[in-house]
Amino acid sequence: MASINDVLEACVALDERLTQCNKEEMARMVQQHITNIDEKLKFKVPDFSKDLEWLNVSQSLSWEEYLRGKIVVLDFFTYCCINCLHVLPDLEALESIYSVQDGVVVVGVHSAKFQNEKLSENILSALIRYNIRHPVVNDHDIKMWTELQIACWPTFVIVGPSQQFLYTLVGEGHRERLFDFLKIALEYYKEKGDISDHSLPVKPEIENLSPSPLYFPGKICTSSDGKTIVVADTGHNRILQLDKNGIVMECIGGPDRGYIDGGYTECRFNSPQGLVFDGEVLYVADTENHAIRKVDLRTRHVSTLVGTGRQGQDKEGGKTGTLQEISSPWDLALGGAPDGQTNCVLYLAMAGSHQIWVYFLKNVTWYKNIEYKAGTCVRFAGTGNEENRNNSYPEKAAFAQPSGLAISAHPAIQALYVADSESSSIRVISLKDGSVKGLAGGDINPINLFAYGDEDGVGVKAKFQHPLAVTLVTTESGPLLVADSYNHKIKSIDLKTKNCTTIMGTGQAGSAMKDNPLKTELNEPGGLCVSNNLLYIADTNNHNIKVLDLIIQKVSSLPVIFAKQKDNESQSADTSDSALKETGGQFIPVQMTLKMSDSVHLTEDAPSSWELSCQDEGVLPENGIKGKVSGEKCQTLTNIEVSSLMTTKPTVLSLKCRLFICDDRNLCRMHEECITKEIGPTLMPTDPLSFVFTVNVN
Repeated sequence: MASINDVLEACVALDERLTQCNKEEMARMVQQHITNIDEKLKFKVPDFSKDLEWLNVSQSLSWEEYLRGKIVVLDFFTYCCINCLHVLPDLEALESIYSVQDGVVVVGVHSAKFQNEKLSENILSALIRYNIRHPVVNDHDIKMWTELQIACWPTFVIVGPSQQFLYTLVGEGHRERLFDFLKIALEYYKEKGDISDHSLPVKPEIENLSPSPLYFPGKICTSSDGKTIVVADTGHNRILQLDKNGIVMECIGGPDRGYIDGGYTECRFNSPQGLVFDGEVLYVADTENHAIRKVDLRTRHVSTLVGTGRQGQDKEGGKTGTLQEISSPWDLALGGAPDGQTNCVLYLAMAGSHQIWVYFLKNVTWYKNIEYKAGTCVRFAGTGNEENRNNSYPEKAAFAQPSGLAISAHPAIQALYVADSESSSIRVISLKDGSVKGLAGGDINPINLFAYGDEDGVGVKAKFQHPLAVTLVTTESGPLLVADSYNHKIKSIDLKTKNCTTIMGTGQAGSAMKDNPLKTELNEPGGLCVSNNLLYIADTNNHNIKVLDLIIQKVSSLPVIFAKQKDNESQSADTSDSALKETGGQFIPVQMTLKMSDSVHLTEDAPSSWELSCQDEGVLPENGIKGKVSGEKCQTLTNIEVSSLMTTKPTVLSLKCRLFICDDRNLCRMHEECITKEIGPTLMPTDPLSFVFTVNVN
């Protein structure tokens, strides 16, 4: 029996031959390689451990029971990784060509980089966010990763119908090679009669979602007067323009993914993120379209500034407009140029190429007295290598998936702050000379991208876990606020002392709302902005916007209310029982009970929650009621007294339960259910309303 090293050496040798041959020769060489594997190098991929948790399926998968007779593409990934996101369109295209019945199966093997990514409930949110529908197993202790000698994310391992290791592809950009190999291998094994057309128990988690005003909101920004709030409703592929009360004034794009310019209803985005105002114009980082879009708020029209709609590999730039390809822009900042012009440069956090780019809105004289015409897009800082490398020369520095930007144009500062997510650090670029330095977090070793944690402290002693956003409270003295996303916290950095402290969040993922910001729970917040001493937070995995008053240190929730939307469809804030009693009137007891079968349990530390809402005003507090779900399998979760002011007419209460559950087969999923009850003149205040949620194994 051959070893894994023998097979890997054969794969390397095949790669060398394939780079020098045509299509006809490729088919012959691949067949020779497969024959060699079958006859000599019979290394079997180990089966999945029985204790691993599965997602997007109703039964755990194994080779003996389900995968034998299939060619399986194992995608080793971690959901924080931009390179892993880049291969998802390749896998989606592959699954559109070959069905499970055709004999090709994609299985994601999630091998976490960050501690936060080891939890199945967090992986579940990522699968829904990125529309991943194929089976995924949580290899939380990277056992299979180690056994197959995987070295980086993403890596594909192609496994034959008899569990044999056939081929591997490392990194992104291998769509054509992947498709060619699979086509040849499928034909080869079909001729041998080794391919089976049986189905698999695939059950995509995204199909269990309930409607929500927001899905995975990304970045957020406000107009200069603070009266308009704009949210990247990333999961709905649209931009929402809200007033300060949360009323939706404009809906731009959505809900389908697309790359279309035009009016607000015709245009389409694909997972938009970064936003920045420039007077009556809004610029959008259209991340998965690899483009920067321009929204003219006067004409209500969307156009494309830069990007081709396809991921680019260019690391230098220099072309204009839609001739210039770019890669996964994640955030934007508007600033000036060295020649003294203001609001003439868009700074781009180019997460996909691990660089900072610039787009010139006007003709400018740039560093080293280089002249650039309006519309030019070019690399500003970063080699393109994924590192945490500082340097006096911006083109020699290196970043690791920069995902958040904040700019200070104040003459004494002139700096661009960068949330460098994969190095878990906050970096700063001097706009006076372009030098790149570390501000907080990370490690002094530029190639160590695992120096993460959750610690307050000064400079490099402070620790973050995959920060995604930064914003300045004031452009003159700061402080700089950080969305420490995977620690589920907001932190503050003093720009003079570099001291970092936690100002919001418990460190645990959750949805509980409290007046005290340090007791309020967040879940992977991805966007921040400050306006009129209010910090707006895109609480991504909770699908809502939280607001922290920086003066009185009180937390509230910003509802998202459509003009034709009923109150119970908007996001509601956490409210205590004492607040209910302030509404006056009589009270109706509400009993909420959770019943779970013996083979099902709540996922430990997951943000399971409930939310009570009503279609009419005056029944509940203005922001509704929300709480956590935890405890025994069969229990009364809470008793709530609801004001019965409207007993002269009927109305409807809705109770929605969002549960993260696992069963004894280690299948984990999110279960959402909404139950409605009518109350009115015939319901006496002493009669309890009973909401019973029953969860069984499907």
